[in-house]
Amino acid sequence: MGKYFGTDGVRGVANQELTPELAFRLGRFGAYILTRGQKEQQPKIVVGRDTRLSGSMLESALIAGIASIGVNVIRLGVISTPGVAFLTRHLKADAGVMISASHNAFPDNGIKFFGADGFKLSDKTEAEIEELLDQKEDHLPRPVGDQLGRIEDYPDALHDYINHLKGTIDTDLCGMQIIVDGANGAAYKAAPMLLRELGADVITMNVQPDGVNINVKCGSTHPEQLSKEVLQKEADLGLAFDGDADRLIAVDEKGNVIDGDQIMAICANFLKETGELTNNTVVCTVMSNIGFFKAMEELGIRTEQTKVGDRYVMEKMREGGACLGGEQSGHVIFLKHNTTGDGLLTAVQLLRVMKEKGETLYNLSKIMTQYPQLLVNVKVKCKDNWEQNAAIQEKIKEVEEKLGSEGRVLVRPSGTEPLIRVMAEGPDPEQLQAYVNEIAAVIDQQLNENE
Repeated sequence: MGKYFGTDGVRGVANQELTPELAFRLGRFGAYILTRGQKEQQPKIVVGRDTRLSGSMLESALIAGIASIGVNVIRLGVISTPGVAFLTRHLKADAGVMISASHNAFPDNGIKFFGADGFKLSDKTEAEIEELLDQKEDHLPRPVGDQLGRIEDYPDALHDYINHLKGTIDTDLCGMQIIVDGANGAAYKAAPMLLRELGADVITMNVQPDGVNINVKCGSTHPEQLSKEVLQKEADLGLAFDGDADRLIAVDEKGNVIDGDQIMAICANFLKETGELTNNTVVCTVMSNIGFFKAMEELGIRTEQTKVGDRYVMEKMREGGACLGGEQSGHVIFLKHNTTGDGLLTAVQLLRVMKEKGETLYNLSKIMTQYPQLLVNVKVKCKDNWEQNAAIQEKIKEVEEKLGSEGRVLVRPSGTEPLIRVMAEGPDPEQLQAYVNEIAAVIDQQLNENE
C-alpha cells in the first residue's frame, strides 16, 4: 500500500481526509497518467458513484480535475463499482473511476481507478500518481479553448450494464420470489430492475437512499433483518448487497445466512459439472472457512489461497487462468463476465444454479459444512517481527497440534491498524475460545508487556 492508495483506492472521511481539493488532484493526475500517449483522439474516462451525500461534491471536483488535463468525462451517475468496470470496457474508455467507500459508514468515501481493461491499477501505476500528488508544484499541461475536456452524462449506463448481466445466463427466474436488500446504496435501483426483467417476483427493502442511510444496519454486513423478512414473506431467498454492490451475501429460505465461501462452493461445483470451471481451480483467501477447503477437496476441485483482499484474488486468478474466486465477505469474481467482484453478477449466477438444478438454496448450501470460526484482535505496540517471536510461534504450534486435521489457526497482522488478528476454526466453539485466548495472551505478553 502507498501513502494515499490503500488496497482499494484512496479512502477517508469526506471533506476531512478525502477533500474536494484532493479529489481534483486525483482526477487531474490520474487522468494524466492513465491517458498519456493517447494522441489519435481526445481520451475519455467514465465516472460513477454510490449514494453517499459526499458523492456529488467529490464527483464535481474529480471531474473538474479530469477535464482540466484535456480528458473527456462520461458521467454515469449512481452505479455499482463493477458497473463502472464493465462500462469502462464497454464504452472503450481509457479509464474508469468509482467514488465509493464500499461497506464503510456514510461519512467515509473513496476514489478508485480502473484501467482501460477494467482491472484495478497496478501498484506501479498508483505509485506514479502518488509521485505527482507529492510534488510541490503542478507542472502538467493546462489546455485551453476547445482542448478542454468535455463532460457528458450517459443515461443508458444502467440499461447497458443490466443487459450485460442478463446475457450471462440462459434461463429466466419466473416463479422465484426474491427479497432484495439494496443497502440504500449503488444497487438500490439496478438489483430489483435486473431480477424483475429476468422474471422474478421481487420484494425490496433498503432501496430509498437519502445520502446518509447507506449501509446503516442493512445490506451485506447486516443481513439480520433480511433473514426475518425472508421467513415472514416465505420467500425463496434473500439477496443483500453492500454500498457499492461488489459484494453479495444471501439468505436461504430457512433464514440462514449464506456467505461468500458457501456461494463459491455452490458455484464451483456447478461449473465443474457443466465443464466451465477452468483449470478445475477456485482462488480464495486465507480467511476462507476450513469447511470450504474440505468441501473442495472432496469434490476434487483445486484451491489456491492468497492474502486477504479481492485484488490479490484477482491477481492469482489472472496468473493461473482461474475463472472463479472470491472472499468469505461476499466478493465473488466470475472472470469470464467481469473484471472485479460483482454482487449483481454473483446473484444472477447463484440463481442460475438454483433454477437449473431445481434445488433450494438451503439444499445447495449443504455442499459444505461451515466450521465455527472465532476471531480476536490483539492491540500491540509494534506488530513487526512477531513471526520471529519463539514464544508466540510455540503457542501457535501447540494449538495447531491439538486441533489436528479438524481445525486450524491463522495469525496475521492487520494491514492498517496496530493489531495482530488471531483466528481459529474447529468443531467446538468453547474449545476455540480457550485456544484463541491462550494465543492472544501470549501475543499480548510478548509484544506489550515485554516491550
